[in-house]
Amino acid sequence: MSETTGIRTWRDADWRTAALAWAVEQLDRAGLVLEGEPEQPHVRSWSTAIRLPLRSGDAVWLKSVGPGSAQEPVLAEALGRWVPGHVLVPLAVEPSRRLLLLPDGGRTLRGTGSGELAAWEAMLVDHARLQVAVAPHADELVRRGVPDHRPERLPGLVADLLADDEMQLVGRSDGLSRAGRERVVADLGAYARACRELANGGVPASVQHDDLHDANVFVADGRHRFFDWGDASVSHPFLVLLVTLRFAARVLELPNGDPALVRLRDAYLDQWLDFGTTSELRELCGLALRVGPLQRALTWRRILRGVHPEERVEWAGSVPGWTAEHLAPSTLSAEP
Repeated sequence: MSETTGIRTWRDADWRTAALAWAVEQLDRAGLVLEGEPEQPHVRSWSTAIRLPLRSGDAVWLKSVGPGSAQEPVLAEALGRWVPGHVLVPLAVEPSRRLLLLPDGGRTLRGTGSGELAAWEAMLVDHARLQVAVAPHADELVRRGVPDHRPERLPGLVADLLADDEMQLVGRSDGLSRAGRERVVADLGAYARACRELANGGVPASVQHDDLHDANVFVADGRHRFFDWGDASVSHPFLVLLVTLRFAARVLELPNGDPALVRLRDAYLDQWLDFGTTSELRELCGLALRVGPLQRALTWRRILRGVHPEERVEWAGSVPGWTAEHLAPSTLSAEP
């Protein structure tokens, strides 16, 4: 990945002028008129979002992502066609320039109140239904450039990840220790077996958001619309629970293994009963949570490789951090 972008890219006057010109052209095609000054409240090393006020009083958003999230415009457009009721449907996308023009989605789950277990449960049920519906399109998504993190590919990808001294910060105080890497390497045989069991478990690959939490889903009238696909891949769908259950535990102040977290897991898994028994699905979920941290490290490496090197510093610990998480207990480790 040779191209890099970052905060100085998104704040560059020439970049903004060109991106806004594209957005205005798309608004014209949709019969919408920009009125007022664009605002740029979201600027991160890997993406930016610009709010565009309209004459109607509404607003739309122009989003751009870095090379590490190049799949997002393609994926968002495809999901908008396949499962429009479950996602924020783009008004326009420009994959070659990694641009999306998006409607205003309203309030997120975090904004409406994510302090109740039932809110997380309803969100996870809807997300599982989205994944079930998208599963038949997994091969097409890979052909369109969505990263392929299906379980059968993970052992090879992880071997390359562990050999990447630069991104693992090996030998540095804030990086992966050599002893830690040796422990992960020593476990790769068991990791590969877990991946094979996941691949052969009967649950099809699907879109895997990889950063699903209460700020990445809009809620209105009991309807959930998912967005922000910059971390997404095609993988075993159950891997999505790695991040989601951790966020739920943090927001709801639940310890590992709390029955409430098990309830969230089971509500999600119940949507997959066409592909296995409850017992089989729970076993596969355990494998997914074990496989997940190294897959998450792969995602962070991809994102950071697309960021200006000087802007990686703040987030550099994410790759070795998730790699080391492979040796830590899962959120459901104390499950009865």
